[in-house]
Amino acid sequence: MRTRPPHTHTQRTATVAAVAAALATATVLALPGSAGAADSSPVGFGAGTTGGGSASATTVSTLAAFKTAVTGSTAKVVKVSGLISLSGQVDIGSNTTVLGVGSSSGFTGGGLRLKNATNVIVRNLNISKAVGTDAITVQKSTKVWLDHNTLSSDRDHDKDYYDGLVDITHASDYVTVSWNVFKDHYKGSLVGHSDNNASEDTGHLRVTYHHNWFDNVNSRIPSLRFGTGHFYDNYVVGAETAVHSRMGAQMFVENNVFRDTEVAVTTNRDSDVDGYANLSGNDLGGAATEISQVGTFTSPPYGYTAEPASSVVASVTAGAGTGKL
Repeated sequence: MRTRPPHTHTQRTATVAAVAAALATATVLALPGSAGAADSSPVGFGAGTTGGGSASATTVSTLAAFKTAVTGSTAKVVKVSGLISLSGQVDIGSNTTVLGVGSSSGFTGGGLRLKNATNVIVRNLNISKAVGTDAITVQKSTKVWLDHNTLSSDRDHDKDYYDGLVDITHASDYVTVSWNVFKDHYKGSLVGHSDNNASEDTGHLRVTYHHNWFDNVNSRIPSLRFGTGHFYDNYVVGAETAVHSRMGAQMFVENNVFRDTEVAVTTNRDSDVDGYANLSGNDLGGAATEISQVGTFTSPPYGYTAEPASSVVASVTAGAGTGKL
């Protein structure tokens, strides 16, 4: 591992101190122990998310039926059959499980939004080419599990033609992103939307990423401001910059594999305040790191088992994405 020197920023000393003080006052809540098998319930910060639970499932195949089915906060399980076209985003209510049928069901042209929602599961969906918006937006929401989805666009347009694949913002909390395929995209996953949102985001934005496959995604794998991120057993191929910790965020980067990646982890780009990162057991594949501040977050407050980097490629390529449940 080679480490590049940190970038130099001007007029940031006071800001660094202020952010550090704010983070110091934030309480990191301990969650219960292991949530059980990852294929039946979430592991990580999203542990305990149950979605619609055992509610009777409703199967939909049209946009109108889907919008009706996911509205409200009563417990519900909504199965999506077939590929549905939409523009913009559909809001998902609390206490909801959205589940794709088979390996090719989902949405194209737009995406899903979880706003002011809690206890939501999204699994086994193909979401592609969400023009001008995110494939999945999580905003002001808690207890979320995004699992075994395939999220993609293309890189034939400029980087702002599409937005993120999974963006988690506005003090969202307790989120697990697991066994997804992210592919052919510029801006993968943004956690914390602005350097100027410390008052809302500090003490929140706790997110776990595990066993995801980032294939030909340029950056934001993920980009994390203010929060606490655990990134383990992921496979990253073809990135310019992958993990990006900024604005005092704490990232624990464990047992991942990076290939054809320029910078695997950085803490000192684009923001006036650097982030923190702690690395353990990764296979960098020749990628550089830019670690200006080593983090203190090395022991996540939940039960999990991280497989060694040597087996990650086989596990992730065989198990991530739709049709693998």
